[in-house]
Amino acid sequence: MLTRPAATTLRTCVYLLLIANLFMSADAYAARTRQIIRYDGVAIDVIVDGQGPAIVLLPSLARDSEDYDPVADGLAAAGYRVLRPQPRGIGASTGPMSGISLHDFANDIAEVINQLGAGRAVIVGHAYGNWVARMTAVDHPDLVRGIVIAAAAAKQYPKELTAAINVAGDPSKPVPDRLAALRFAFFAPGNDPSIWLNGWHPEVRDAQRAAVAAVKQSDWWSGGHAPLLDLQAEQDPFKPADKRNEMKDEFGDRVTVAVIHGASHALIPEQPQAVVDTLVAWIKTLPQHLRQKAERPFFIRSVIFCPLLPRLAAGRSLCHEMSDPALRSVCAGNADRR
Repeated sequence: MLTRPAATTLRTCVYLLLIANLFMSADAYAARTRQIIRYDGVAIDVIVDGQGPAIVLLPSLARDSEDYDPVADGLAAAGYRVLRPQPRGIGASTGPMSGISLHDFANDIAEVINQLGAGRAVIVGHAYGNWVARMTAVDHPDLVRGIVIAAAAAKQYPKELTAAINVAGDPSKPVPDRLAALRFAFFAPGNDPSIWLNGWHPEVRDAQRAAVAAVKQSDWWSGGHAPLLDLQAEQDPFKPADKRNEMKDEFGDRVTVAVIHGASHALIPEQPQAVVDTLVAWIKTLPQHLRQKAERPFFIRSVIFCPLLPRLAAGRSLCHEMSDPALRSVCAGNADRR
């Protein structure tokens, strides 16, 4: 039988354990928030979902990170901390928009990973965003576990596709013309292109293109040395079937190719669940993620160092000695889950 002081200590430990479980459960399913990351006169508006190893999602040309809503939901539910930086000039993100290059955008992403991603992340870049992802992996290799280039264009693609982007993303153009451009360049037959009539930010398009033009393609093309998933859309005109293995042929076993059916260049809104499933499966093949040590709240530290916790972990032999029926039930339940 426990002495009265020991029973009191044990009761305190179990209460702390209950509180810790509640805290960690709530933390694991953290609600969507927004945070502003500031550095060197730049402010980056970041949408944050979930808890776990960090995944950074980067949007397409002149579009914002809210395109990823269903994908972010799926990744957060799978146990990841999803970070969606809004590009400069979109949302609350601000910073120089002239005289810059992809290196500047890469620095934005690096700062997000350092401040919100525990210093290491998988980066997913969709379409234009894949160029930013690759530049980040080249410039900041220690921050990158792996990169995913989603609906990434081949090294060379027809100029009429660029013209279609200009029409699709210009709200001043007639809707029928925009829908035709969306069908041509972005959406596979049977998928609804009208969902992308909104969400464009044409005011940043030229600056984003200028940032790419300011560097050589060879500077970012490799994506550094991290593992790379080439996540392709089956009907993407920017990367036709004869270019499927372009990256793998150049970089070998470092590259994994996956093809999403029923999708074109838009990909993310066309097949969000398939994108989530493919990302999760590939990320699980990466080397174990090592997170920086975080300071635990006081009550969790108290539980860890509770002097009777080893006996509590031993099972029911200690549970029956507890006088409070509710705590006895909790104790027995914990023992069953060992």
